[in-house]
Amino acid sequence: MRQFVKRALQKLDEFDKDRIHNFILTASREIDRFETVLDSLPRGILVCDSSHRLIKANKAARRFLSIVSYEQAREFVWSVIPDGLIADFLSHTLLTADKAEEREFYADINGTQRLLSVSVMPLVQERQVSGTLILVDDITERRGREARMRRMENLASLTTLAAGVAHEIKNPLASLSIHVQLIQKAMKAQEKICLDLRQQAKNSECEPDRHFDQIDKYLGVVNEEVERLNGIVMDFLFAVRPMNAELVRGNINAFIAELAEFVSFELKDARIECTLNLADDVPLVSFDERLMKQALLNLIKNAIAAMSGGGKLTISTEVLEGEVQISIADTGIGIAEEKLAKIFEPYYTTKETGTGLGLTMVFKVIKEHQGEISVSSREGEGSVFVITLPIPQTERRLITYAVSGETEDSGGNVL
Repeated sequence: MRQFVKRALQKLDEFDKDRIHNFILTASREIDRFETVLDSLPRGILVCDSSHRLIKANKAARRFLSIVSYEQAREFVWSVIPDGLIADFLSHTLLTADKAEEREFYADINGTQRLLSVSVMPLVQERQVSGTLILVDDITERRGREARMRRMENLASLTTLAAGVAHEIKNPLASLSIHVQLIQKAMKAQEKICLDLRQQAKNSECEPDRHFDQIDKYLGVVNEEVERLNGIVMDFLFAVRPMNAELVRGNINAFIAELAEFVSFELKDARIECTLNLADDVPLVSFDERLMKQALLNLIKNAIAAMSGGGKLTISTEVLEGEVQISIADTGIGIAEEKLAKIFEPYYTTKETGTGLGLTMVFKVIKEHQGEISVSSREGEGSVFVITLPIPQTERRLITYAVSGETEDSGGNVL
């Protein structure tokens, strides 16, 4: 196209009115095609002239950067961007003639927080810098995939330790627990003997009760710690042990309602109001009741811990394209933005007494169901965990058929 325009301009004086009209029409079509290509790209592209005024912003760039409108080649590129951090970055980079590659910024796009990558590079035309090219990419999903890959790698490395942990820690803990109980029984028998002897000798100076009670108290502490350690080991083994999920098609709404009833007393004691927003006509999905109960209970208990002064817990379901979405939202203390990417990693915890394996277990259970789990949170406002489960193919066909509104007459013909 460029060569065609150059040749046409060289012979422009020889053109008659019709040829000029055809030339302009052809050039206009090519420009339209070029702009259509730019607007069809998923990557945001902004083109600036040598004085940093915005010449062109394609549709993706306008959406990513919330650019409402601009006057071509009249406004500085940073002046049309509402986000202060990105605008300041572009202003500093362009005015200092710097080059930047894949600088990351969080931006609010249509009410959703997304992670953007912004690159600034010179626009070179015929070996001369004629302006600036700014590339903007939405890398939220890419970062999410990388985080999931890290979690899967961490889980794989933990698996090799599971057998050793089972033999080296779990078995001795069981032995300790048994022997503590035997000691407690022996102490009870010894206490009875001493009491009988005191009554026979009528010796009021012998007071074994206080000493036995003290020893029993110490043994009780030991027993509690053994149980706590055993719980940690069991969590660890569950997190790394291969899972045999028995997926059975069932009503997820009924399952959630039953689970909410199960924890209702605990929620009431914690002064937490529980609301169920369950969508109508949710199709059957395949899930293992035992594993799904463990996963959802873990999320609910985390929500209770985050709302120590009471609050509101909302459990919702929604039917999306090809999947059922379960949301568990609380009004608790929330999670810091920098911690969200690591929240499902093994041993990472925001609690003082947590093992850091609870959410790892939840992540593993959901993956066993061929589902996905994500979290969004704001400090001081609360957190929302979102689980998506695939709808089986047969259920999808039933939904499609119902939505189409086709009916049959008595002869089986579609009306």
